[in-house]
This record gives sequence, structure tokens and C-alpha cells, in this order.
Amino acid sequence: MNGAMSDKNDKGVAVVIGAGDATGGAVARRFARAGHVTCLTRRHGDKLEPLCESIRDAGGVAHGFGVDARREEQMVPFFERVERDIGPIAVTVFNVGGNVNFPITETTLRVYYKVWQMACFAGFLTGREAARHMVPRGYGTIIFTGATASVMGRQGFAAFAGGKFGLRALAQSLAREIGPQGIHVAHSIIDGPIDTPFIRENMQDAIAARDYEDNLLAPDDIAEAYYQLHRQPRSAWTQELDLRPWAERW
Repeated sequence: MNGAMSDKNDKGVAVVIGAGDATGGAVARRFARAGHVTCLTRRHGDKLEPLCESIRDAGGVAHGFGVDARREEQMVPFFERVERDIGPIAVTVFNVGGNVNFPITETTLRVYYKVWQMACFAGFLTGREAARHMVPRGYGTIIFTGATASVMGRQGFAAFAGGKFGLRALAQSLAREIGPQGIHVAHSIIDGPIDTPFIRENMQDAIAARDYEDNLLAPDDIAEAYYQLHRQPRSAWTQELDLRPWAERW
């Protein structure tokens, strides 16, 4: 191994783009617990303060930033600032969603373009900027969060599936280009509903019909899988990982 961080036990900055209240927050807490300084983004930075406080209360280090991941003029200086003022980036997780349901005849140009920006274009900016800093060191992990829509289009999800298909292609292309330069690029297919208050409120009947408690993807378990991706030795890297609760049909 080469580069500034030649051993996976060395720590560095963990960047989470789209650190929301579920998966993104759980990923941030997991990497902070492992000793990584965490740099977290959302479009509205003030919404990150509870997550940052919870990480600090647990003994970790967290910095929150209000960044629109769709804007190049915000993403470029964000990565530069982290590298300059906080430390070398060891892992970057792209966790921006964009899951909306519209019949095709009601999908406006604005809706389709915005979903593509969130699900795919923002991933491109994230991957490119992370690579620019990681490749010279020959070390780093970039993880993209996908969905069932990454591999399967469904009625009403033309925009979301289009964006997620594109993100998967981006991850594959990056893996082939910068993997041989020491950068682990992984794409995670989240195939099933994630355990959040929104899902529990809006899927009460479906959840009750399954008749067991652990029928949703737990954010902390997703986060553990992401952390283990980062820990993988480079002789056996995973490029694509699919995660689903044991009860999910597939």
C-alpha cells in the first residue's frame, strides 16, 4: 500500500454527502465511532446540528456544512476546505436520494431534471472531487448509495430509476478507472424499505402484514456494512453490494 494512509487502521476524514436523519446519520455515527473525523453535508446546514451534537456527545468529532450537492460551485470549495482545514479524506459516502413517484404523463421537466441532478449528477460531482484528492495519495474509499431503482424500473419511477441507473453506471466507470490507482469504489443497492418514522407512518398496514419486527432495513446495520466496505483489504474488494431485510421478496 502507498500514500499518506498506508494502513486501513490509520484514520482520516469521513465525508458524508446527504447526512440525513436515517442512513446518512447512521453512517456518520459509525465512522465517527471508529475514530474518523466526520464532515457532513445537507442543503440546509442548520439541520445537521442535532446529528453533530450526538456525535460529539459520544466522543466523536463532527463538522456540519450547508452544501447543495448539485452545485459545482459549492462542491469544489467544500472538498478543498475539508482537505485544507480538517484533514485528508479517507472515505466519501454519497447518500443523496430523490425518490419520487409520478405517472409519466405528470412528470414535468422540472421534476425529472431535479431528480436526475440529485440522484446522479450530484454523485458525479462527489465522485470527481473525492477522486481528485484521493488518487494522488493512492488511498481512499468512495461509496454510492443506490436503490432497487438502480437495477429495476417501476411504474411511476421513471425519473428516480433514470437517476439511479446513471449513478450505478458512474460507480462502475469510476471503479474501473481509479480502482487500479488504489481507490475502492463501491455501489450499494438498498433493496427494501429503510426503518424510518416516515416509512413506519406510511407503510403501517404493509409492515403489520409481515408480522415480524425486523422486516425493515435498519440504518445502523447499513452503516456497519458501509464501514466494513471501507475496511476491506484491496485483494478482495466489493464493487457492488446489495442489502435487504431477510423478509424482502426479490
